[in-house]
Amino acid sequence: MRVVKTVREMQALSETLRKEKRIGFVPTMGYLHEGHLALVRKAREISDIVVVSIFVNPMQFGPAEDLSRYPRDFERDAQLLETEKTDIIFFPEAGDVYPEGYSTQVEVKGLEDYLCGKTRTGHFVGVATVVNKLFNIVKPHYAVFGQKDYQQLKIIEKMVRDLNMDLEVVPYPTIREAGGLAMSSRNTYLSPEEREKALLIYASMKKAEELFVRGERNASIIREEVRKVLSLKEGINIEYISISHADTLKELEEIPGKALLAIACRVGKTRLIDNTTLMEA
Repeated sequence: MRVVKTVREMQALSETLRKEKRIGFVPTMGYLHEGHLALVRKAREISDIVVVSIFVNPMQFGPAEDLSRYPRDFERDAQLLETEKTDIIFFPEAGDVYPEGYSTQVEVKGLEDYLCGKTRTGHFVGVATVVNKLFNIVKPHYAVFGQKDYQQLKIIEKMVRDLNMDLEVVPYPTIREAGGLAMSSRNTYLSPEEREKALLIYASMKKAEELFVRGERNASIIREEVRKVLSLKEGINIEYISISHADTLKELEEIPGKALLAIACRVGKTRLIDNTTLMEA
């Protein structure tokens, strides 16, 4: 496994590899868990060379979000990626990705207006910008993204289409812990008591799925039932419960045949997101 630390070296290496190999890419902010490793395995399945980036992107953190608090452990991450037979880790410094005088941003209009974009102003500009840059540096044929970050996935898919990027975005299902909690680096912030409360997120989504299967199509009724489940224990502060069009992310009142149920809430001080697709069989 090779660790590449500069943009110039990564670009040159990718340029050489692309002549004969298919490059699969998994962008991460590190502190890897089984969800990330599942993406790496998918990239291995469809590619000849697997590149994983580890870069905590300062541009996607808002003023009230503590960039320095984000968990980091490169040695641990490298050991996990070695076990998964990753070919290359791209581990750049922020000053190399965003050199002095950097002023360009990428904005995917429309999709960023919903869900997390309502409260995390500028977050998805930061995401789209860094992913665009990483695509230009790593030059992958395939880029694998988890569906847990559904809004991010949709924004990246649209950016790739709109800008005619020469790669395929490959979605991958959410990986869950025992009990259903979606795997996230932020789960490390949860106390044992908070982790138990967080299981209500999954339980609330299962309730919504049950209602949908039984024929309920009124989004307001399903949202209210989800809220009731999330309110069974104190300490869960709901940011949003959304039932929206699976592609445009616009809120729905009546569910046609398919919709996205997305939830964001704080358990203690930890912000968690999750989603499921409500879809007719």
